[in-house]
Amino acid sequence: MKIAIFVPLLMALVEGKIFNNCELAHQLIKHGLPRDEIATWVCIAFRESSYNTKAVSYSHCYGLFQICQEWWCSPPGKGCGVKCTQLINDDIADDVRCVKIIFEQTRRLTGNGFSAWEVYPMCKNASSALSYVKDCTL
Repeated sequence: MKIAIFVPLLMALVEGKIFNNCELAHQLIKHGLPRDEIATWVCIAFRESSYNTKAVSYSHCYGLFQICQEWWCSPPGKGCGVKCTQLINDDIADDVRCVKIIFEQTRRLTGNGFSAWEVYPMCKNASSALSYVKDCTL
């Protein structure tokens, strides 16, 4: 009986999620990202992972925002203090905590925290970013 309960619970912990744009926008607000940045974050998530929390790239980047192992998640990077495998489940709380760290460190170094993401040039134009949340009630 214990095994029958444990197996579905374990499977639930490793399952990912593919968000829709509005659902993700609401989750990002809920997790404390600034409302005026939500369109840009949603654009970045779409460009990086197609809103798929289970996305893993050939260059060892993980989750919605493709947080890279080299610097940020472990092993070996320790910048966010999170295991890379924790970034590919349906709980995005740790992803958002890590994104905030990456954003702040990059902002201190470059003046623009979003520049940590290679896809940011496709999202930096306000009208382009806003198109990702235009049908959402935020």
